[in-house]
Amino acid sequence: MATIGHLVLLGDSILDNAAYVNGGDCIASQLRARLSRDWRVTLLAQDGSVAEGVVRQLSRLPENATHLVISAGGNDALECSPIINSPTPDSESCLAELQEVVSEFTRSYTGMISALRQRRLPTVICTIYDAVPGLSPLERMALSLFNDIIVRQATTSRFPLIDLRRVCTEPKDYSSTSPIEPSEIGGSKIARAVQSVIVGHDFNAPYSAVFP
Repeated sequence: MATIGHLVLLGDSILDNAAYVNGGDCIASQLRARLSRDWRVTLLAQDGSVAEGVVRQLSRLPENATHLVISAGGNDALECSPIINSPTPDSESCLAELQEVVSEFTRSYTGMISALRQRRLPTVICTIYDAVPGLSPLERMALSLFNDIIVRQATTSRFPLIDLRRVCTEPKDYSSTSPIEPSEIGGSKIARAVQSVIVGHDFNAPYSAVFP
């Protein structure tokens, strides 16, 4: 039977979470189980990758790829942690440093989106989840700056958006090995959301839908 779809996962360890599920099923495996046998799933996402790295991942895109899912930005956002967790932060200098990091992320993420649009394939974008155990209110606030850029870029490009802030909402959704990574349970929720969009969304619609 011919393959009717070839889903490619791009980005960081939110999609490349095999090292954090303690022998359980990673997101790529869960998607292969959820999608019909007519679908193929290829993992190009790499643990530790930043938004700019997605452009390099695209250079290895299979010729028969039909759908793309991208989760990027979490590792870029980690650069803010030393800034906002400084023992004696000066508010003005702290905000200036944050602005510099966010401006650089805007540049790299916009470049990533441009590269994705050139592929002219149905594409799904993910936000960065923010219910990570131990995440401070200031760190959560900083994440909102990055998510704002992601949402703006997705809607401008009319890419459907999976808001992982509404998917991974419980401590059990995060790995006991590394709390910033999705566990098998969290991965299952993400895989379910991806399947819902890939199978159910009209990619020809003149708007950007938000899931769930």
